[in-house]
Amino acid sequence: MITIDREGQFDHVEREILLDRVMGQARFTKSSEVLRRNRRPADGLAFVAFDGNHMIGTVRLWNVDAGNGGSALLLGPLAVEKVYNGSGVGAALMYAALNAAQSAGHRSVLLVGDPDYYARFGFTADPANGLLMPGPFDRHRFLGINLGNGDTLSGSQGLLTATGATAH
Repeated sequence: MITIDREGQFDHVEREILLDRVMGQARFTKSSEVLRRNRRPADGLAFVAFDGNHMIGTVRLWNVDAGNGGSALLLGPLAVEKVYNGSGVGAALMYAALNAAQSAGHRSVLLVGDPDYYARFGFTADPANGLLMPGPFDRHRFLGINLGNGDTLSGSQGLLTATGATAH
């Protein structure tokens, strides 16, 4: 049975092994990783998927400052074991993360990813048009979504910077 839950205190080791398997070492060279490095995910906004006792997916949200748009979240990485691709595990993780972020009062989420995949969740390039990542990034893959009724990212400009708690 597949379950989605908040990441537990001791899930980080298995999570890193999963990310190595699914994404490889290239994940450490991405601009998004610059914002995540030595930071903790946003409180209560890290999720994992299990099939029985085996971790098969993960997603985290991170606190960032979106230039003059203020406080936002950065999503990623979203990773699912390859044998579960197309099973809905990734979508379930996304909905869990976005719903929890909105319930916690967060107003916007940004990510760098496949526009076709993330469009189903409401992500588009428009909210991120005036924003920059700290390092090279593919502009058409830089996406955003406003949560709830607000339009906090519209017209935002500037560089994303990490604002979350630092890791010990």
